[in-house]
Amino acid sequence: MNLSYLSLAKYKFILQAEEMLTLPSFKGSIFRGGFGSVFRKIICVNKKKDCSHCLLKDECIYSYIFETPVPTESTYINKNKISTIPHPFIIEPPLEKKERYEPGETLSFNLILIGKAISYLSYFIFTFEKLGEVGLGRERAHYKLLKVESFKNPSQRELIYNSQTQTLKKIDTQIDISQIFSFQQLTTGSITINFLTPVRIKYQGSYTSYPAFHIISRSLLRRLSYLLYFHCGRELNIDYKEIIEKAKKIETLKATIHWIDWERYSSRQHQTMKLGGFVGKVSYKGEMERFLPFLKAGEYIHLGKATVFGLGKYEIMERQL
Repeated sequence: MNLSYLSLAKYKFILQAEEMLTLPSFKGSIFRGGFGSVFRKIICVNKKKDCSHCLLKDECIYSYIFETPVPTESTYINKNKISTIPHPFIIEPPLEKKERYEPGETLSFNLILIGKAISYLSYFIFTFEKLGEVGLGRERAHYKLLKVESFKNPSQRELIYNSQTQTLKKIDTQIDISQIFSFQQLTTGSITINFLTPVRIKYQGSYTSYPAFHIISRSLLRRLSYLLYFHCGRELNIDYKEIIEKAKKIETLKATIHWIDWERYSSRQHQTMKLGGFVGKVSYKGEMERFLPFLKAGEYIHLGKATVFGLGKYEIMERQL
């Protein structure tokens, strides 16, 4: 299976507030924005506002991670009519709605790296340490990065960095893909997907509020294909049309979903952006075996647009609604 070439690593960053830390209920934007601002200051030597006109963009770590430019010459780009490339990282903010953290309290978020980006883990750790010194939130409250743990497998974490030693363990943190796909032995007839954070999927020109199985399959396969090609150096060789036709035959048994409007302010574009999407649970029934590996991979890489903020996170449940 082509998905065996999908390189993934997942980490938990544990932070401790050093003063009153006030954050929004959904924290994906503030973590991503703070990271990008500090990361650029650390890495950028040209200090240009627009990376697209920088001579160093093709070799720049910041450009690759945060801007992820589209290659100017690529038959794959032209064949698939690609205008943007997915970033090789995802920040999963805590799902808790808590907004105030007292000095000494801890909070955490997950970081998922894909393909080549895994080798740049030390840059993420260094940047989030510096972000704690700069401050987070409107009040620029300071925090300390206590430690970083690696999810070597779905059920076990290993300490790879702590603030006391400031030493990063040189170990293989890449997830064993075969352990992810073990789920397909449990059930093939029906599944329930719990969409935990807003999912933004465009279908036929507009954002959909109803997750028909073929719609989420189209979005997921496209995202997997691009991540594999641009960040792992492999093509997803599947019969796309055949799979989508099979996806159309998957029945929706029950759906309890609703739309959430989420707004964030973009300091780069100097405007408020609306990033709403659907959340909730949907039960599907049909010949699911073909789709389970893709769906399990999707639990890590998320679904739809704005995944770097933590949008599009879902989990597969064994029971039906």
